Amino acid sequence: MTALETGADPALARLADAILIPPFPGVSAPGWILRALSRGLAGVTLFGPNIAAPEQVAALTLALRSASGARDPVIAIDEEGGDVTRVAYEDGSPYPGNAALGAVDDISLTRAVYHAIGADLAALGINFNLAPCADVLGAADSPAVGTRSFGADTDLVSRHTAAAVTGLQAAGVAACTKHFPGHGDTATDSHLGVAQVSGDMTRLKSVELPPFQQAIEAGVDSVMVAHVSVPALDSDPNHVASTSPAIVTGLLKNQLGFKGIIVTDALDMAGLTRLYEAHIGRAAVDAFKAGNDVLLIPADLDASYRAMLEAVRSREISPAQLDASVLKILKAKASLSLHKTRLVNVEALSTLVGKPENLALGQQIADDAITLVRDNGKLLPLKTSGTAAPGLPYQRVEEVRDNTVAVIFSDDMRTEAGRTLERQLRERVPNADVIYVDPRVATAMSGDVLRAVDRARSVIAAVYEVPVPGRVMKGANGVTNSVGLSDASGALLQKVLDHAAEKTAVLAMGNPYLAQDFPAVQNYLCTFSNATVSEISAVKALFGEIAVRGHLPVSIPNIAQRGAGIERPAQIAQGGSRHAYYQTTGN
Repeated sequence: MTALETGADPALARLADAILIPPFPGVSAPGWILRALSRGLAGVTLFGPNIAAPEQVAALTLALRSASGARDPVIAIDEEGGDVTRVAYEDGSPYPGNAALGAVDDISLTRAVYHAIGADLAALGINFNLAPCADVLGAADSPAVGTRSFGADTDLVSRHTAAAVTGLQAAGVAACTKHFPGHGDTATDSHLGVAQVSGDMTRLKSVELPPFQQAIEAGVDSVMVAHVSVPALDSDPNHVASTSPAIVTGLLKNQLGFKGIIVTDALDMAGLTRLYEAHIGRAAVDAFKAGNDVLLIPADLDASYRAMLEAVRSREISPAQLDASVLKILKAKASLSLHKTRLVNVEALSTLVGKPENLALGQQIADDAITLVRDNGKLLPLKTSGTAAPGLPYQRVEEVRDNTVAVIFSDDMRTEAGRTLERQLRERVPNADVIYVDPRVATAMSGDVLRAVDRARSVIAAVYEVPVPGRVMKGANGVTNSVGLSDASGALLQKVLDHAAEKTAVLAMGNPYLAQDFPAVQNYLCTFSNATVSEISAVKALFGEIAVRGHLPVSIPNIAQRGAGIERPAQIAQGGSRHAYYQTTGN
């Protein structure tokens, strides 16, 4: 039995209703969650492992609502599109993420895609989206934010944050702008350690805070506070933003005037737990005292619950503060009209989730986001030719039978990374030689890869590197995270460029900063996402089938400045792109 199940004190239900939104394992709700909801638990957070199929999610949210009785629960999820998706956990999001939207820089499209995301969530019975990310990207090596940001320009991020908020909330789903007061200028992943925002007050007011101000003016329902140290706002070394009264109450509530729900980032993140190793439950108490209304994903649910209960009993947490948080949550539920939309229409899911017009919108944005940063004028657009050859390219390097070689770099070549790109490439060049490499085999395969590259007329190097918050890697100083290629894969890519830079197109399938480590690159395209739609767009751009008109939402040191982008009209490569021909003729 968990602390949530004791039922020994009437204050328990009130406390639960006020502050707790935990996760749970599996694709169906366990008994303890259902019992806790029946007693007043505020809600739950869903993750990828909770998602199997639309019908299953709809059934799950119906069960959660049924358990809550008249009190409709908050059902929260992280659904940012692009590289951060829960609903499309297995297949990848049909919508590119924020960096791609920043490259397109059309706020009407940002509003539309977030409305589409919201509509999908609402149809599934999910009413609270922990998005959008409002961080201004200041650190090229930011592992926690990266392509989750709209870009490195404050005005751009502000405009698109407000558009995302209005799009989501127009679909009947609460938006939650994050990670206050800004996480984009940090090189430490707060999932793994304490990240520090080192800017002074002038920078904070001019760069980090305006997107949150825009979101508040747009009527955002909720703001998430980060576990980052901000010395300019709170010099206490034992405080991060989420446990700082000066930041949560003083800045967000009093100075910025935010009156909506304030949510902590996940309380199980090392950026917070490392400060509370002796008493993990105190993290919840200090976060609530700082001014947060909802405590997300406690590291130890029982310890956090008991610590909060004791703080209420001892009046360390005042009844007035608890009442204020309860009222905020009730008002938010009322604003979403949860009592009017309790039933999910399971029979209509196939027509409500993933509407064709929404999927077409996602593909359009992916197309428009493709940004050509470098072009030597000798390679693009690629030509089509060849006949199909059998074989499993990830098992061995096939003898080259065609003029095109594609080398696909990823963290693990056993994953789906690159499979859609390969299929798209083979539709145009059936005999293309596609080689998968990852850090485990990059060194061993180096000789074979370089021989294939030397014989090829054209080479595609597709690099699947995206920021993955919480990804654990072993670094020189212990556990860390990184957005760059591993040493082995990076060394192989450098050798490919040493041998064949002139005839190689490098595709940054995610992290646009890749090129700063490879200044010899002559042909460089950015997708800002590894979503399937972005893979399709990348291949279409390589063969001149779509206009290329994206512009960098960030500056790449020693490569290009923010706003750069070589525009190219759609063109069919001489020698014939049959795929492009069929698209344009409608056959």
